[in-house]
Amino acid sequence: MAAIVVPVEEFDLVVFGGTGDLSRRKLLPGLFHRFAAGQAPSGALIIGAARAALDRAGFRRFAREALEEFVAPEYRPEEKVAAFLEMLDYQQIDAEGEGGWPALGRKLKGRDGRPRAFYLSVAPQIFGPICSRLGKARLVTPLTRVVVEKPLGRDLASARALNDQLAATFDEHQIYRIDHYLGKETVQNLMALRFANALFEPLWNAHHIDHVQITAAETVGVGARGGYYDKNGAVRDMVQNHLLQLLCLTAMEPPSHFDPDAVRDEKLKVLKALRPIDGAAVDTEIVRGQYSAGPDGPSYREEAGDPQSGTECFIAIKIGVDNWRWAGTPFYIRSGKRLKARHTEIAIRFRDAPHSIFGDAAGALRGNVLVITLQPNEGIELRLNIKEPGPGGMRIVSAPLDMSFGAAVGAGFRMPDAYERLLMDVIRGDQTLFMRGDEVEAAWAWIDPIIAAFEKGRAAPCPYQPGGEGPMESHILLHRDGRRWREIA
Repeated sequence: MAAIVVPVEEFDLVVFGGTGDLSRRKLLPGLFHRFAAGQAPSGALIIGAARAALDRAGFRRFAREALEEFVAPEYRPEEKVAAFLEMLDYQQIDAEGEGGWPALGRKLKGRDGRPRAFYLSVAPQIFGPICSRLGKARLVTPLTRVVVEKPLGRDLASARALNDQLAATFDEHQIYRIDHYLGKETVQNLMALRFANALFEPLWNAHHIDHVQITAAETVGVGARGGYYDKNGAVRDMVQNHLLQLLCLTAMEPPSHFDPDAVRDEKLKVLKALRPIDGAAVDTEIVRGQYSAGPDGPSYREEAGDPQSGTECFIAIKIGVDNWRWAGTPFYIRSGKRLKARHTEIAIRFRDAPHSIFGDAAGALRGNVLVITLQPNEGIELRLNIKEPGPGGMRIVSAPLDMSFGAAVGAGFRMPDAYERLLMDVIRGDQTLFMRGDEVEAAWAWIDPIIAAFEKGRAAPCPYQPGGEGPMESHILLHRDGRRWREIA
């Protein structure tokens, strides 16, 4: 099996916040990889736009340094780097003022017949002003797209206000709300696994699946972002977007077609079917945590700069999906910082076999588990019960059928970063892996009562030791249901 590269047409891309961290770490390296692979054409124009007083040569030096830091030497031959840098331009601009807009218009003049994308890698509070300026400068064409990063609001009211700001300049089909988790190869393979194989879909329901676990664990703490993070917490940072999106893709009904609105219609139905968690249920179905000080660093509260902080950096939630497919099958999600390993996965735990014919000597029959790993090593594993090899009688053990995507496509294959795919999807005009405005609002409508309960003192954060698996209370959450978390490894 070999990876196939499908080129996109020539395009113009303007990155607001072009000298920022996301541009340096992800966007410029991602665009370079797509150019080096032959997908992004040399006739594309990529313009960095920011307050920094740079010229074209200065931005190209910035880009070269980014490629040297974030692209391995074997993937950046000098001739490719030099050709890519020729595609770059720069415009100093005042996002909320007049400066730079006429010059940006001149750089794009006469290019209305090709796809044009504006990537807003800036603070959400200036999404609206930038979109307004783009409209007033007449830079929005029928082939224009705008890409916005999270956070997409802090609550339902602010999310609606943000959607209104975007809608004042752009139609919904032009708005690309990016969630990089959806660009990961294994997330897309989850849909292929379900809807391209007759094997799983008949079993994909509460009759055959005992529960689902979604884990996003990090080894790092909040560090220098402590002050910012403390205003948001794990619910806003991870649950409202990344984890609920993974839950939706796992739980949704088969769409009638693989097109953007059909897929997003089904995700929206899942969000509207989530069982509300409020009042006393917040204490019984949610566990929050904060890491304590350890040998490798200070506590969460020290890094947040607030010794009384009540913000969570660990969250575990038991979620019910109230529809015919999933009634009675819980979804457990968890995310946390300073845990024992960096690991993100979706684990579908099937029900136990109803009866063992092999007797006690064979051992217990464990339920099959389908594990979709998103990071660090993307792949799919299915655990099956088989006979242990050897002449010692019938002993049943659990063994994996494992597929690593890197190995499947052959030696030397580099797994593309999620941003690479998503950037090319923007140019193609494919919104399938991007969130629609009503999805964002539905997620906030479910999250808002939970945050309100936190602010009233419900589910106070529990301390946990760094380098472990989170607070003991999160294990009790599953233990009450006769289940246990999969090990973070």
